[in-house]
Amino acid sequence: MAKHKLGEICEIVGGSTPKSDVAEYWDGDIKWITPAELNEDSYILTDSVRKITALGVQKAGLSPFPKDTVILSSRAPIGKVAIAGCEMYCNQGFKNLICSSVIDCHYLYWFLKGKTEYLNSLGRGATFKEISKQIVAGIEIEVPPIEKQQDIARRFEETKRLISILKQQIQVLDQLIKARFVEMFGDTVLNPFEWEKEILGKVCDVRDGTHDSPQYYKVGFPLVTSKNVTGGKIDLTDCSMICEADFKKINERSKVDIGDIIMPMIGTVGKPVIVDIEPCFAIKNVSLIKFKSDSKVLNIYIQALLQSDYFDDAVLSKIRGGTQKFISLGDIRALEILVPTMERQKQFAAFVSQVDKSKVVVQKALDEAKLLLDSLMQKYFG
Repeated sequence: MAKHKLGEICEIVGGSTPKSDVAEYWDGDIKWITPAELNEDSYILTDSVRKITALGVQKAGLSPFPKDTVILSSRAPIGKVAIAGCEMYCNQGFKNLICSSVIDCHYLYWFLKGKTEYLNSLGRGATFKEISKQIVAGIEIEVPPIEKQQDIARRFEETKRLISILKQQIQVLDQLIKARFVEMFGDTVLNPFEWEKEILGKVCDVRDGTHDSPQYYKVGFPLVTSKNVTGGKIDLTDCSMICEADFKKINERSKVDIGDIIMPMIGTVGKPVIVDIEPCFAIKNVSLIKFKSDSKVLNIYIQALLQSDYFDDAVLSKIRGGTQKFISLGDIRALEILVPTMERQKQFAAFVSQVDKSKVVVQKALDEAKLLLDSLMQKYFG
């Protein structure tokens, strides 16, 4: 199989930014993209957030790149990839690849998609990392016959399509729970069922984790922070480790039990998770909501409430901070909540339990599809 450097089989082009303080350069009808517009799911781009004018193109010395160009972000961040679905322009944060007749753009997209870590390792610079045109040009890729490239790309696309469908199914199930919540409990502001009202801090024991910064070790007890409460679960794979003495000290005031709710208070605020794993960890900068056997509210009800629009309106508006957003424990404790009958809450919990069973099946299929995608990456580009 032939191996080529990207600079041998692609024309590599960049971009620039028209002066931001010249109004005549902006709000036109010409598509102009930035790296911030690319995400993990980006594939075919047909539009841009901002538009520039013909005068902006002229004054910035911009040249367009055609449809089917492989778009590669070269800084802030490095390694985001997409394919141009039409003619576009871009800022200086890209090294885009206009494919020759020997390389299929979809095949190249998937090659680069699997090389994010490698591309970042090639970054240079003191203030922020960037990959140069020369570096991109020197990257080597195996180039089978064009028909083989297209066949490989189709395999990736079929898997990507499956992943997208499964993600949508999970979103539909989540929306189903939210719709059922409103149906059973009504608008939490208007309170049409005239449920009793209480302060969250009175019906639940609301605490938070440590505010200290204990010493970290290579082995020890996991310290869960906001970054570890993600995707509707607690992820211990990237936790900092603390010693047993600090673990016990933190748990004297913030011991986590199965059935508790923990919720990020710094960075990504909200996203409550019910603890369903053995809590052999301590917590920092997350809120802890505990329930008693005779509590007037169920954890599933409170979790749904904290995921509702009401939480966004009542609490997220009080978020403080500039670069690092946070919400105070006092604001969480002071949240006024509706307290429906326990019978109604149990009916809702039973409904959520049934939906969650469906989500488990879909999530398993999604995990398998992601593993398939990884195996394809390893097989063709490993």
